[in-house]
Amino acid sequence: MYKFFTKNTSLILFIFIPFIFLWHPNWFGLLGIQPYWPLFWLLPWSMINGSISGIIFGSFLGLILDSVTVGSNFTQIPGLVLCGFWFGRIKIYSNNLVGHFRYGLICSIGSFLCGTLYFLQILFKNFADSTFLLFFPSVQNILAEVFLTGFFAPLICSQILRLFKFSTEKGIILNFLNK
Repeated sequence: MYKFFTKNTSLILFIFIPFIFLWHPNWFGLLGIQPYWPLFWLLPWSMINGSISGIIFGSFLGLILDSVTVGSNFTQIPGLVLCGFWFGRIKIYSNNLVGHFRYGLICSIGSFLCGTLYFLQILFKNFADSTFLLFFPSVQNILAEVFLTGFFAPLICSQILRLFKFSTEKGIILNFLNK
C-alpha cells in the first residue's frame, strides 16, 4: 500500500483537487469565499517539472474544473495556463523561510490573475446589459480569495513540494515531459 501511494502521489493529489474544489470546507473560508485550490498543486508541480508541463497540467486542471462546475459559461483555463507557465519559470531555493513566504506571494498573484481573468469574462459577456455594474462587488470576492490563497499557500505548497521532491528522488513522479 505504501508503494502505491508513493508511486502515485502526484496523481492522487491531482485527482483530489476537484473534490476539495466542490467540497468547500467552511473552516478555510472568509466571507463565504475559499482559497483558489488548484494553485496549491500547480505551483509545486510547475516549479519541479517546468513551464511546458505547467501549461499542460494547467489546461487539464481548467478542463476538469470547468466540467465540474455545472451551468457556467466561463472558463478557468486561461488563468491556470498562464499561472502554469509562470510558475514553471520560478526556481526552487534552498532557503526554506524565504521559500515559504514566496509561495504565499506567488500564489496570491496567481489567484489575482485567475480571478481577474474569470471576472473579465463575466464582465464582457454582460457588458451590454444595463446591470453590469452589479458585478463590481465581485472585486471583494477576488480580494478575499487572493488573501486566503496567499495565507494558506506557505503551509500547503511547501508540504506538496516536499511530497513531490520525495517522489522525484525515488524516481516515481508522474512526468510526461523532460526538461
